[in-house]
Amino acid sequence: MGDQTYDLIVIGGGIAGLVAGTRAAERGLKVAILEKGEAPDYKCNTRWSGGIVHVGYVNPKEPAANLAAGIERNTEGYTDPALAQLLIEQTTKVIDWLRVQGVRFIRTGSLSYLAWTMAPPRALVAGMDWRGRGPDVMLRTLTDRLRKLGGTLHLGVKAERLVVDGDRVTGVEATGQRFEAKAVVIADGGFQANKALLRQHMMSNPESVKQRGAETGMGDGMRMAAEVGGAVSAMDCFYGHLLSRDAMTNDKVWPYPELDAMAVAGIVVNPAGQRFLDEGKGGVHMANTIARAEDPLCATLIMDTPIWEGPGRSARIPANPALERAGGTILRGTTLRELAGVASLDPDGLEATVAAYNTACASGDFASLRPIRSTDKAKPMPIARGPFVAIPACAGITYTMGGIRIDTDARVLNEAGTPIAGLYAAGATTGGIEGGPAIGYTGGLSKSAVFGFRAAEHAAGAKQ
Repeated sequence: MGDQTYDLIVIGGGIAGLVAGTRAAERGLKVAILEKGEAPDYKCNTRWSGGIVHVGYVNPKEPAANLAAGIERNTEGYTDPALAQLLIEQTTKVIDWLRVQGVRFIRTGSLSYLAWTMAPPRALVAGMDWRGRGPDVMLRTLTDRLRKLGGTLHLGVKAERLVVDGDRVTGVEATGQRFEAKAVVIADGGFQANKALLRQHMMSNPESVKQRGAETGMGDGMRMAAEVGGAVSAMDCFYGHLLSRDAMTNDKVWPYPELDAMAVAGIVVNPAGQRFLDEGKGGVHMANTIARAEDPLCATLIMDTPIWEGPGRSARIPANPALERAGGTILRGTTLRELAGVASLDPDGLEATVAAYNTACASGDFASLRPIRSTDKAKPMPIARGPFVAIPACAGITYTMGGIRIDTDARVLNEAGTPIAGLYAAGATTGGIEGGPAIGYTGGLSKSAVFGFRAAEHAAGAKQ
């Protein structure tokens, strides 16, 4: 591999890592990215993502006040204010920088947050569809740009531990080799594919939760940072969605379509026919709640025909009709009792639950329901007109929200809140921006790109 001394080494070749590496090379640094995937189209969550860059489900080009409101609405005040402010200020800048590199964007719908979708967008079908789509093209575009700038992408090289000289990180040991550098960026994703860590931090039965991403995030970067004194934030939340339970065995029905839009309009019940979560909190919150259940495969989504024909068709890749076409289970009954029979639910429990829910829809008194039903993010719809529909559901985990603590320069912090010299982190391996009691989501691609860019800028400035 020749000379293995660099100004900057980046661990991980997703959007956070490639933005950091490409920007650093553009700033004149000698850069190497270490990616454990061996093929040029190596698996990673970025490549499989929907490619939408937003801030709290708001168009990043909108006024800062709108972006701040989006973050507040989703995280309910959990996000570190300084990190949130940087995300607000820098996402537009990074979008513009990506466009200069050759990354194309397209609007994929009328909603504000769909304005910046990497092009070409994925097809409106169920199942996997990432080859040649926006995120895949973006990663290949940045890889080409990195190489033209003199940077190197080492494939099949797995980072194992950081090298420390005194109080400074000076390199990486990886696959039996030693890479020396003035600084290191950890950008290898979260720990969503590490079942032992999932069991330790957020759920008791990770085997019953669908891995909705590329299954490459093992928490190695977080471990390496901790070994040199890095601090971590709370790690009890993940970003994910409700999926058809068939996703556990049928690869044609994941990562899309999601069931979120129908779940926030209808209800989710257990085998006793009873609600056990607040559907109004949204799909990410519901996925976390289901994943934490003693039996994560206990959930069934209940709706009527207006929900199936309305919100069921509203998502960009709608469950109606994509799920049924892909072979997903859609159960129907002319009455709730008949539906309960085909869905293996307690009929008395389901009828009583729907009756109480419909009464709340009529009166507007959702606070009396148990569990309470929130209405600030989504409007509940009554379940009154048959045929009635049931979809057995499961939780799908995409990436974990907690991890390495960083400052606004993407520098890794120790327990005292002091930056560790020569060490940065960006993307899903970091915490402090998403999660919290509200399980708030602010935008994985924007977070990754902004802090990858920020790490490169600070590393380049520190070299001067």
